[in-house]
Amino acid sequence: MKRKIIQKLLKWKHEKNNRMPLLLYGARQVGKTYTLKQFGNEYYRNSVYINFERMAEVHDFFVGDIDPQKIIRLLESKTKTKIIPEETLIIFDEIQSCERALTSLKYFAEESADYHVIAAGSLLGVAINRNQYSFPVGKVYMETLYPLDFEEFLMANGELILIDMINEHFKTFKQMSEVWHNKAMELYRLYILVGGMPAVVKHFIDNEKNLFEIPELQGLIINAYVNDMSKYASASDAIKIMASYESIPAQLAKDNKKFQYKVVKKGGSASLFGDSLEWLISSGVVIRCPKTQALMPPSVYADPSSFKIYMSDVGLLSYRNNISIDNLLSEERLFTGGLAENYVACHLKSNGYKIFYWESENMAEIDFLIQKDGKIIPIETKANLHTKSKSLNVYREKHKPEYSIRISAKNFGFANEIKSIPLYAVHLI
Repeated sequence: MKRKIIQKLLKWKHEKNNRMPLLLYGARQVGKTYTLKQFGNEYYRNSVYINFERMAEVHDFFVGDIDPQKIIRLLESKTKTKIIPEETLIIFDEIQSCERALTSLKYFAEESADYHVIAAGSLLGVAINRNQYSFPVGKVYMETLYPLDFEEFLMANGELILIDMINEHFKTFKQMSEVWHNKAMELYRLYILVGGMPAVVKHFIDNEKNLFEIPELQGLIINAYVNDMSKYASASDAIKIMASYESIPAQLAKDNKKFQYKVVKKGGSASLFGDSLEWLISSGVVIRCPKTQALMPPSVYADPSSFKIYMSDVGLLSYRNNISIDNLLSEERLFTGGLAENYVACHLKSNGYKIFYWESENMAEIDFLIQKDGKIIPIETKANLHTKSKSLNVYREKHKPEYSIRISAKNFGFANEIKSIPLYAVHLI
């Protein structure tokens, strides 16, 4: 499966000035290892792969002096592979398991920039926050790999003509033909069920798009997340983390999707569950969307006490909501449980936006605000064809944005300073 992050990795590879190692974040099972190995195989003469969780003996290479040349010699001896500057990709996987290896990236940047090093870790954010690692600030590039977005899902399914059609109509906002629009919406509904976790998408494609085994695979991924909570947190913390994670479907099913600690547990509070949420955010398995004012820059005016929490993969949310193939055929339940809103949050986040929401005296709410081209753009999400919105009208009257975005099951369009974007084209925002 092709991943769009490869283009960012290629840009990093060809950087001629101020080369630094690259640090790849991402939740477990989003495809970091596969993508990096594929990148090494396709764009380098050879590659060296080190997994610090599985190869504990390699930790000794980073004891004492962490001179890059010494480390290179030891890695060559261990892997029986010649490491050639600019021609060999060095992959440090699960680097959070070896603090000194993380620190060594600073010296690769300062003393041996001609060696191409990419480090990755599933719980890297958790490890750094909890253990106060000596992080190589300013000495690494950072990227995050998310689950496959809808365009990558279409690529994996061989829908290249449809991708071109969507791109073309996004540029002009002219309506797609009804046939193409309906096909794109059908594939969108499939994506809502399957999601973007690579193993799930691959199974879906390899088994002739059979949906019946998809929930089992999604359950295994969630079990892996739960195991991480038990493995990398204390027993008392793990219970709170699990409770917070398990509450997300109920949080998103409310009309008011603001995260409420009392939904986690009666009498719950930020003091009890705040650290648990931070663990989930740092691990990459959830996305936080804070409330803000419609002022530039929105991050400065964000309210840290008011936020929404989304799951990082909409397919996992469908699994937790017990959405089945029968629901897909009836479409009825696909409009509930915050699925469309979660889908949009994932795509905006993977496109690099900091996401916020806006509220006016509890009378009106805009699902998302993003900063784009120096302006604040309001985005409203509708799961179906119904697009009337008092909230968007209130926001537009009060703040007069240059334009607004309405995402729904409707076709493309641009009228009254509102860009109508179908759900299947969110990846192009």
